[in-house]
Amino acid sequence: MTAVFDSLITGYIENKIGIANHFLGLNLSRKLKGNLLELFEQQRLQIAGTGLTALIDSNEKIRTDKIFWLDRLHNDEHENSFFDLMDAFVLHLNATCFTGIKGYEFHYTMYEKGDYYKAHRDQFRDNDSRQFSMILYLNEDWMAADGGELCVHLEHSKVMVAPMDGKGVFFKSNELLHEVLQTNKQRMSITGWLKC
Repeated sequence: MTAVFDSLITGYIENKIGIANHFLGLNLSRKLKGNLLELFEQQRLQIAGTGLTALIDSNEKIRTDKIFWLDRLHNDEHENSFFDLMDAFVLHLNATCFTGIKGYEFHYTMYEKGDYYKAHRDQFRDNDSRQFSMILYLNEDWMAADGGELCVHLEHSKVMVAPMDGKGVFFKSNELLHEVLQTNKQRMSITGWLKC
């Protein structure tokens, strides 16, 4: 995994956004997708909001996705395998880049047909604990006509990222304006933040 970790970090250093096509292995990606679909069928996903927990605002003008927070306390073997992978990545990131990451938080994200998330940054105004944003995609056989791209706004250009299965995306939480374009079919991911 070191080569995959390094490709994500190198992409970030060179382009302000790291992209690794096989950050999640196929087997783990499918297991996590199965978990998310089961939670969706059980109607356990919550409408996502914006802002700090105490001030959370659910606003469909900004975003329309649904989420479910991951936690080792769920004692799910596939989610724990994901956390093991993230622990290894954080260890490598801290060792090679001296970032001082102390923890993280992640949730499943479900976009249904027609859903979107308008342009935003991931760091709160009054809380800078989120240092890096990460998105891991769980969508097989995604095509251009399906929409749902992550659109990242750089200084003089935009990067469009198709939400392909297993792909990992990594960038600084307070730097890049980004949005999820309207999706034309169900779109699944794990989204989270590495924190200091």
